[in-house]
Amino acid sequence: MKSVSYKIGVIGDKESVLPFKLFGFTVKYGNHLTEINQTFDEMVEQDYGVIYITESCAKQIAKKVEAIKGQLSPAVVMIPDHDGSRGIGLESVQENMKKAVGQNIL
Repeated sequence: MKSVSYKIGVIGDKESVLPFKLFGFTVKYGNHLTEINQTFDEMVEQDYGVIYITESCAKQIAKKVEAIKGQLSPAVVMIPDHDGSRGIGLESVQENMKKAVGQNIL
């Protein structure tokens, strides 16, 4: 059986995502809609397995993030930025938990 290795990408402002470089993830900085759109599209096209994206960036491309949710890959995970959590990522996790279990157990 062949082992498959996926790349992991991170999108967000420099202060929030720079530490992810320490783990060997592909880190792309973006604050503006154009940069975020382009980077997200590139990571999807290049078959990244996981894309971490700050909540503020995900909010700017909410329709794209929502469209990806139904796919197996890439997994899109929203993370807080350096200003703290806006609750969007947690809300998404709770929503998925409710779908999987039938109720929000968090």
